[in-house]
Amino acid sequence: MNYQIVTDTQTLAQACEQARQKEAVMLDTEFVRTRTFFPQLGLVQMYDGELLSLIDTTVIDDVTPIVQLLQDTSVLKVLHACGEDIEVFQHHFQSVPTPMVDTQVMAAFLGHGLSTGFATLVNEYLSVALDKSEARTDWLARPLTPKQLDYAAADVFYLQPLFDKLQASLKESGYWQNAMQESELQVSKRIRHHEPEKAYLDIKGAWQLSPKQLSVLKPLATWRYETALRKDLALNFVFKEVDLLAVARFNLTSARDMEREQCDVRSVRRYSAVIANIVRKAQSTPEAEWPQKIDRLVDLPNYKQTFKSLKDEVNKVVKDSHLAPEFLASKKQVNQLISWVWRKNMAPESTPDLMQGWRKPLLGERLLKKLN
Repeated sequence: MNYQIVTDTQTLAQACEQARQKEAVMLDTEFVRTRTFFPQLGLVQMYDGELLSLIDTTVIDDVTPIVQLLQDTSVLKVLHACGEDIEVFQHHFQSVPTPMVDTQVMAAFLGHGLSTGFATLVNEYLSVALDKSEARTDWLARPLTPKQLDYAAADVFYLQPLFDKLQASLKESGYWQNAMQESELQVSKRIRHHEPEKAYLDIKGAWQLSPKQLSVLKPLATWRYETALRKDLALNFVFKEVDLLAVARFNLTSARDMEREQCDVRSVRRYSAVIANIVRKAQSTPEAEWPQKIDRLVDLPNYKQTFKSLKDEVNKVVKDSHLAPEFLASKKQVNQLISWVWRKNMAPESTPDLMQGWRKPLLGERLLKKLN
């Protein structure tokens, strides 16, 4: 397995130009994300079937050639379990790979579990046992050892023959276009749209709060999100979610009160004054401006029997399609459909997964009839 280490824009441009002459290019990223909001990129791996490049983005000033490759619609980009890679590309290159197919999704259409690992598939399809001992590497450290570089290179070197085999099977079974559609759906879900003012809706346990308490939680969650973005800190390293809930629930306005409720001491010392100001200001919010109480689908009448009848329908389609039930229609996706119909939220951007792409004719329309 031969590869080149790319550390300058000229070599990068040549490698990307060669890759753009191919029908498909294999991509992967190595990054670190421990305390930061955004993933910190260490390497981009690229293999076009001939040339394998390990691109050290930490030392390259101009990464335009990667952006051009990502945006080149004549070249299919192939990744495995692309979720976090999409965030990496969006944050570091302000682009996502288009078009893109995910070999994990491809495998799911062939009856594999929804989150089958790369090493498992390589072992099954190529009879190669990958060494995963370098998975926990600090990819920002330099120099990287030969073993670490080999590990990174293997992730795209074996992706090519794996992709070829999966694609042949999908074309034979008629699922190839479905796999492309599903991969695009995965990309659209991972593109982050920052809406700090809606951050309170993502806080677990927010449904337990009254509208008055939510009027405190909402600006607190907005502040935490904006601080996390500005400082590039993971949300819980700014202020823990459970602590934010306690502040909103009990209207805590002093460091002593926060510590008494067992809020993280370091965060309290750093931010208690800011938080106290937000709480005091929120306390004067007019009732007409309080957020609505957050209704949980599971608490609505008839939910349990409705969910069961839809799941029964899913299981009928599973028998005919041989797709895993969690892949065809996960609990979250079924709930998304129920919520869409019951709450009459028909805005195009809220269209549930089951009412778009390959799922709609296969299953979605059947479920919609049952709901109506």
